[in-house]
Amino acid sequence: MIDACGSAKPEKQRLANNYAGKQKWLLFGPYLSERQWGTVREDYSPGGTPWEYFPHDHARSRAYRWGEDGIAGISDDKQKLCLSVAMWNGKDAILKERLFGLTNAEGNHGEDVKELYYYLDATPTHSYLKMLYKYPQREFPYAQLLLENARRGKEEPEFELLDTGIFDDDHYFDVFVEYAKAAPEDLLMRVTVHNRGPDEASIHLLPQLWFRNTWSWKPDSVKPNISLTTQGVLTARHAELGSYNLYDDGKPEILFCDNETNARRLHGINEAVGHFKDAFHEYVIHGNKEAVNPQCTGTKVGALHRLTIPAGGSRQVRLRLSKSDNQKPFSDFDSIFVQRISEADEFYAELQDGVSSDDARNVQRQALAGMIWSKQYFGYEVREWLQGDPSQPPPPAERKLGRNRDWLNVNNACVMSMPDKWEYPWYAAWDLAFHCIPLAMVDAEFAKHQLTQLTREWYMHPNGQFPAYEWAFGDVNPPVHAWATWRVFQIDRKTRRETNPNYPGDLEFLERVYHKLLLNFTWWVNRKDAQGRNIFQGGFLGLDNIGVFDRSTPLPTGGHINQSDGTSWMAMYCLNLLRIALELARHNKVYEDIATKYFEHFLEIAAAINGPEDGGLGLWDNENEFYYDHLCLPDGRNTPMKIRSMVGLIPLFAVEVLSPALLKTLPRFSERMEWYLNHRPDLAKLVSRWQEPGTGERHLLSLLRGHRMKCLLRRMLDESEFLSDHGIRALSQFHEQHPYREPRFRR
Repeated sequence: MIDACGSAKPEKQRLANNYAGKQKWLLFGPYLSERQWGTVREDYSPGGTPWEYFPHDHARSRAYRWGEDGIAGISDDKQKLCLSVAMWNGKDAILKERLFGLTNAEGNHGEDVKELYYYLDATPTHSYLKMLYKYPQREFPYAQLLLENARRGKEEPEFELLDTGIFDDDHYFDVFVEYAKAAPEDLLMRVTVHNRGPDEASIHLLPQLWFRNTWSWKPDSVKPNISLTTQGVLTARHAELGSYNLYDDGKPEILFCDNETNARRLHGINEAVGHFKDAFHEYVIHGNKEAVNPQCTGTKVGALHRLTIPAGGSRQVRLRLSKSDNQKPFSDFDSIFVQRISEADEFYAELQDGVSSDDARNVQRQALAGMIWSKQYFGYEVREWLQGDPSQPPPPAERKLGRNRDWLNVNNACVMSMPDKWEYPWYAAWDLAFHCIPLAMVDAEFAKHQLTQLTREWYMHPNGQFPAYEWAFGDVNPPVHAWATWRVFQIDRKTRRETNPNYPGDLEFLERVYHKLLLNFTWWVNRKDAQGRNIFQGGFLGLDNIGVFDRSTPLPTGGHINQSDGTSWMAMYCLNLLRIALELARHNKVYEDIATKYFEHFLEIAAAINGPEDGGLGLWDNENEFYYDHLCLPDGRNTPMKIRSMVGLIPLFAVEVLSPALLKTLPRFSERMEWYLNHRPDLAKLVSRWQEPGTGERHLLSLLRGHRMKCLLRRMLDESEFLSDHGIRALSQFHEQHPYREPRFRR
């Protein structure tokens, strides 16, 4: 972190300055979605059908309510001002402003983006960003992708863009989009187009700057404006953001319109007047000059470059978006890029110190770039969404009985880490937890912010449940938030101790999240243990296609499923909360009592899942030596569903190690633990090395002891069962020859 002269490396210094409140280096970033259409938050249909209500065909003509999308785009952290690139190859029927893909019903395996693009590089402050989009020179095969995927069944592979042959003979453009920050509010954009084909080819390149529409929904909203000054500079003015200037190094044709819905096209209102969102499409594709605003003003502006590129050649377009006036905006343009790229190399060289393989370094760097590029502004206020906007027609009344109606507390307007900014352009609670581990390597403060954010009152339900994802906030994800919190705390502490060996860790972060985790744990116990016997349900829990029932819906037989994965996740949750409590207890002894609670609760869950002793339910099958879900019917019958799936391996996750050194610092916890185990010898056997004093061994807390752990590992590592060339299968290969036969039950 510190060089030989005692000063921080540039990228780390920018991070430090940002979080110290000195400079807002994270104000602008790759926060633009790649698909806003077809999302729940843009859906105002009566039946909750977002794909049909807002299809791709509407996206170019219809103003979004809650966010924006674009190709290789950036925005401010509240997504008021957006910048991206559009293009046209002279043959497509649609101006390429956003990525195309199939909806859930159109794809033979569900929704699927049908483009080729790659996140190549990124720094955590977005001081340097690089992305590649591959654009065919032939007409984009929209219809072919739709028809062929519709023809194929779920047993067949997906029909991808490459399968159409459109890239044959290298008839395509490589469009590299790069950003470099000269300052937090001084952004350089460089677009380099390579003609990879054997012939000269032309492309229309259209960088676009626009304001998210925040003025059409409520009366008296202030409408921002972009105009062309007498000096030939584009100035964007916003009541909250202030003014920004956009400079272009070439001599493009400047086009203006408003980011507003084309009611003539979408609603047949012929008398509608204006220069609408789809004006650039109309102008570039159809030559409709009346579509754009001749007064050189609006809320959306494009700089149209018509480029002819020889075979194997390239052309470059340079722009600069700056808060300040700049008389020579391109005099230092190239040198800033050189400097930021060098600083990015320096940042990753330090991060990857000790990684000897060039391939490994490249893979890791590009993977981390993908994590950084996948940040996205997510805006969604459920109460307002259900009620509708004062300046718009009232939405159908049925919506108030539909999706997310019980989540009126949700009021999101923040940058979040996305699973995928096209296929899943919304945060998902347990995906987010996993994202935070690699993110902590490059920006621990952002990772901590993400974990904290999900526990805030405008995310977390008053009853303690975490929101799953916008498709159904009430769905249940595995409770991995505590595990991620502890891991991020450890990663951050280890990094900081490189320069401050006595740093105790960010205890404020740990304690803040911990209190909300206690509420969430209580929600699980109260809502997902139907019989009150430490065997849990949970529903979907992030696992597709692993059973005969849809675990997110009521069972056709009635009753419920006692889940091996749900119970195991809760055992792991106990251990995670135990470990965090022990860390906090080193600084505040009050937490020793809380640690005791989770230690004892873990042992009760371990006893419950492992066997029917003392009337326990037990999910372990001695004959098959595997954990199975159990179907519990209303008449009291309890039947194991003997499907060898991932649910039976998840007990391996619940493990924690307690060192003698740690226990020595916490005498009250240690005394209670010893008393409890001495009085419950049936549970003491679940703690390894417990009755071997003086060995100095660590104590292992696990759902599994020797025999059962070996049984699971044997199946997991068996190529005829779970182990495959690509990792662990969700369903054992055993069932290929031995399909599961569902028992017949009567309600």
